[in-house]
Amino acid sequence: MTNTGGGGPRWWREAAITATAFAVCLLGGVVRVDDTLSAPPAAAYLIGAVSCAVLPLRHRAPLAAMAATTAAGMLVPLLGLLLSPLTVAPAVITAYSLAVRTEWRAASAALAVSAALLAAYTPLSGALSWKDGSRMVAVAAFPLVAGVLGHSTQNRRAYLAAVEERARRAEKSRELEARRRVAEERVRIARELHDLVAHQITLANAQATVAAHLFDTRPEQTRRSLKELVETTGDALDDLRATVGLLRQTGDAAAPAEPAPGLSRLPTLLDSFRRAGLEVSVHQEGTSRPLPPGVDLTAYRIVQEALTNVTKHAGTGSAQVRLTWNRDRVAITVTDDGGGTHTATTASAVPDRPPGYGLIGMRERATAVGGHLSAGRLPEGGFLVSTELPLPPAKDTTPETGGTATIEGRTAGGEAGDAP
Repeated sequence: MTNTGGGGPRWWREAAITATAFAVCLLGGVVRVDDTLSAPPAAAYLIGAVSCAVLPLRHRAPLAAMAATTAAGMLVPLLGLLLSPLTVAPAVITAYSLAVRTEWRAASAALAVSAALLAAYTPLSGALSWKDGSRMVAVAAFPLVAGVLGHSTQNRRAYLAAVEERARRAEKSRELEARRRVAEERVRIARELHDLVAHQITLANAQATVAAHLFDTRPEQTRRSLKELVETTGDALDDLRATVGLLRQTGDAAAPAEPAPGLSRLPTLLDSFRRAGLEVSVHQEGTSRPLPPGVDLTAYRIVQEALTNVTKHAGTGSAQVRLTWNRDRVAITVTDDGGGTHTATTASAVPDRPPGYGLIGMRERATAVGGHLSAGRLPEGGFLVSTELPLPPAKDTTPETGGTATIEGRTAGGEAGDAP
């Protein structure tokens, strides 16, 4: 049952505390000043009723309740009763409540004043005896001890409240972190699927266009284009199936996954574009170096997406890729001399089609690894995509051969020359 203010459980608790305090006061009135026992006089009932009547007020006005019970205790000797720890039981209860609900400095000052007043009004039987001294110490000590216990309770409640608040904030921060990670993962998955699907579908579209154009005049090349179209769509299905399969797994993969693509697979990527009819030339400056996996994947995806945009929107059959290796950065530029419009940057390029996310994804990838990307039209015509990605510190090893020996050998020709 919930303990609500003014409800049944609290009313019964207050009634029980008040009744117990009244009974203790009457028990204290049994002992007389001369240490004899007798029935509680009418004064004991009066003191008990007055001091216990203010106990329910100690929650809302603890200082006033403490002052009232202390004053009632000071009246005990004046009415011919023995002032003892039993007769000051209401003052002990209010001392505890005062320490629980009040700042400790103010509470300790009020408790010290109350204890001093009660000790000063303790009656003495002639010369101060050890009984008088022990009774005086007990009368003053009980409210002080109750105050210390109340202050300890206050500290414990504050500690528990702080722990609960920290737990609540930690839970909230965990929820926010989980939501942030989910959002980042959704963006990453969308970016990966876009790169996979857009690239393969663009190549398939280009190959289908070539096949349709040459269907009547060059059947052999049409057959070859259709065969390449089958391979392209098959690769797209395999990539999509692998990606979706990873997303559906609940644990770690049973077998090691295929390494993420990087610049080492750039010749294969360029060949796929050449088969689709885009002539790509590649130039390198500086000494190539191994890239961290994240930067390597980012460089590959940026080249892939930029060439995909050229195939879709540039209206040209050629593109240029340049890699410039510096001490701490690698610069990658992809340019074309076409006159088409890149839908990745404008919403009105193709009617009835929403704007794409190609350039957005490229910028996100470059920013994620500490680089930056810019894109825009060239004054002389065409479109430029330029990015700079960070490189790890160079090691003191024999450098690889620079220039264009590895990739440049496959820049021209291929099967692109057979395309119209």
